[in-house]
Amino acid sequence: MPQAKHLLIGSTRAGSGKSATILGLTYHLQAKGYKVGYGKPIGTFTTKELPESAEHGEADVDFIQQTLNLPSSLLRPTLLNLDRAALQRRLSGEDKADYSTKLEEYKKIIEGDLVLLEAPANTAEGTIFGLSLEQMADNLDAPILLVMRFGSLLVVDHILMAKNRFGDRLLGVVINDIPDDQYETAIEILHPYLEEQGIPVFALMPENRTLRSVSVSELIDQLGATILSCPENIDLSKVMVEELKIGAMDVNSAQSYFRKSYNKAVITGSSRIDLQFAALETSTNCLILTGRPYISDDVAHKAMELGVPVLAVNKDTLSTVSIIESCLGQVRLHEGVKVTSICDMMAKHFNFDRFLKLMNIKAYATL
Repeated sequence: MPQAKHLLIGSTRAGSGKSATILGLTYHLQAKGYKVGYGKPIGTFTTKELPESAEHGEADVDFIQQTLNLPSSLLRPTLLNLDRAALQRRLSGEDKADYSTKLEEYKKIIEGDLVLLEAPANTAEGTIFGLSLEQMADNLDAPILLVMRFGSLLVVDHILMAKNRFGDRLLGVVINDIPDDQYETAIEILHPYLEEQGIPVFALMPENRTLRSVSVSELIDQLGATILSCPENIDLSKVMVEELKIGAMDVNSAQSYFRKSYNKAVITGSSRIDLQFAALETSTNCLILTGRPYISDDVAHKAMELGVPVLAVNKDTLSTVSIIESCLGQVRLHEGVKVTSICDMMAKHFNFDRFLKLMNIKAYATL
């Protein structure tokens, strides 16, 4: 088997969907019979704050390895975990390692068809270690697949800047999270414009509420919440929250307010039994109570009947909202329902034939 080709999966900002793209790509290429490896040369933190010391393992690497059942022979080693301690060692001169030389070892491992390497959060991160997206692409003589969140049509500026910077190394782009009301515009205007600029568009991915959601089990971890009520037969890792609503008004206004949202979490005070009932009468997947950790027998009975978990948090409403909004603002892969959504979306929207052709990877005759 020939030496595997390398492809860097990069983005211009964190949370663009690199890991999701890698997961979907690998899953479908495996199904087609290709031998695909994976690596994340620089392990990056997943919170907004730079940790003092990162975990020894890399969560994305572990998750993708387990989800796709990758043997250790198909994994590239993580060369560095990015945290405050690592940066201080580098800045002080204590760490003088030549990571570009370590990256050279990647060329000598793995035989196969393709190795997907996950780049840092943006195009600048990792530069001080010689492990930025551009530095790694140059070192490995590898193309770059750029993954972008849509935001607006202004995404084109960031893509054109990347094209100017990376030149022929830019294999193409995947554009994620396109709102339904702008999807037609993206197809009819953005797609042909980018193609005219010599930028292949492999996929235009519509907005997916499931991918933007967060499980109740994840909310419990992030909030340090206590479960006040929950049916025993419910798996909280599969109960997904797509929206957040705050209950702090009169009950008549609340009923109309709550009916406008689906699969939501509602935050309200433990003393506001009227609002708790109003929330339970609409599409609510989780009830979060602030203040004294108390739930009335009537609310507990109703919640159990409907299969809605009720949590208590020892935080003020503003802090609770901030944490949940942060969770909803990220695509956290480590939930099974999202893996299914990602793979389904890639099958529908990603141009695998064009991808294999531009990567110069031979299509199997039996596929």
